[in-house]
Amino acid sequence: QVQLVESGGRLVSPGGSLTLSCAASGLPFNMYLMRWYRQVPGKDRELVASIGRGDDTTEYIDSVRGRFTISRDNDKSRHYLQMTGLKPEDTAVYYCNARRTAKTPGYWGQGTQVTVSS
Repeated sequence: QVQLVESGGRLVSPGGSLTLSCAASGLPFNMYLMRWYRQVPGKDRELVASIGRGDDTTEYIDSVRGRFTISRDNDKSRHYLQMTGLKPEDTAVYYCNARRTAKTPGYWGQGTQVTVSS
């Protein structure tokens, strides 16, 4: 059974930093593309960052490029989202996603809440 478990979300002040972690089990982790999405109430889930199978290809949406860094550790079956310079508009539930190809829906975690507020 595939499981993705996110952790690390919490309340943080504007300008602060946070690292989210996603622990994967039940799948050959190094064969999966990994992504972070986020969602706020009333809006569609938004792709934030993605990383290739070998940690050699990363992509970000414009609003987080230069502030967020996605990474993965294939030996530990984990991937991460380091977030710096956090803004109130980064407030959302962040979800981990694992997929074999860019066109398959893949698997989702349960989400972790990030709140940026003073």
